[in-house]
Amino acid sequence: MCLIKKVLTIAGSDSSGGAGIQADIKTITAHKMYALSTITALTAQNTTGVYGIMNVFAQFVGQQLDCIFTDIVPDAVKIGMVSNSEIIDVIAKKLVQYKARNVVVDPVMVSTSGSKLLSDEAIDALVKKLLPLGTIITPNIPEAQVLCGFKIENADAMVKAAEQISTHLGGAVLVKGGHMVSDATDLLYENGKYDWYRAERVNNPNTHGTGCTLSSAIACNLAGGHGLGESVERAKQYLTGALKAMLNLGKGSGPLDHTYNL
Repeated sequence: MCLIKKVLTIAGSDSSGGAGIQADIKTITAHKMYALSTITALTAQNTTGVYGIMNVFAQFVGQQLDCIFTDIVPDAVKIGMVSNSEIIDVIAKKLVQYKARNVVVDPVMVSTSGSKLLSDEAIDALVKKLLPLGTIITPNIPEAQVLCGFKIENADAMVKAAEQISTHLGGAVLVKGGHMVSDATDLLYENGKYDWYRAERVNNPNTHGTGCTLSSAIACNLAGGHGLGESVERAKQYLTGALKAMLNLGKGSGPLDHTYNL
C-alpha cells in the first residue's frame, strides 16, 4: 500500500520556475509528498516582472479538478493565483462537491508594491465563495488591509484585522507581517485565540515566490497530520532554510532554493 501523502496545488504557472505551480511542486517534493496540480493561468514572467498572463478557461479548470478528485484524492489543497470570478466559482463548487480537506488559500490580490492584481468583481467572488472554504488563509499585510478595510501599521492592528477577517470568513487566518516589521513575524488567529510566530529575517534580496512556498509548506504539514500551529511553525522553518541557502539566479528578485534540505 502506498502511504505517501498527496497535496494539490491550484495556481498559475510561472515560466521562470520561482513561484506559482512550479514553486508549489518543488515545495511539496521537498516535503517528500506527491504533488498534484491544477493550472489556472499561464504567465510569461521572470525575476524582473510579469510580462503576460493567459487565463485557463474556467470549464477546463473544473475538468482538471474532476480528474484529480475522482482518482488520486489529495490530503491537502493549496490555492494561489485565481485571476477571475468564473475560475473562482468553479474551484469553490468543486471543493464543496468533493469535500476537500485541509484547504490553504493564499489570497493573491495585491502585489508587493501595493498594486491590485484582481478586479473588484474577482475580489468579491474570492471573499464570498473561496476564502470561507479555507481551513486557513495566508494574507500579507496589503491583502489583509483589503480584507479588513483599514490600515495595519502595528501589532495591535494585525490582531484586530485577523480577528475581523476570521470572524467574517469562519476559518483561521495567518497575517504575514513581513511588510511591516524588522523580523519575519506572523500572526495566527484561530478560534478566538492568537499566537505570534517569529523567525529571523534573512538578508536575502531573492524572495520571489516566498508566499507561494509558505502556503504550500503549510498544506504539506497539514497533510502530514500536524495541527495548524505546528504546521505554520514548521513551514516558516522550511522557508527560512530555503532563503538561507542564498540561491542567486536571474537579474531581479530571484527564486528560493526549494530543495536545500534534500
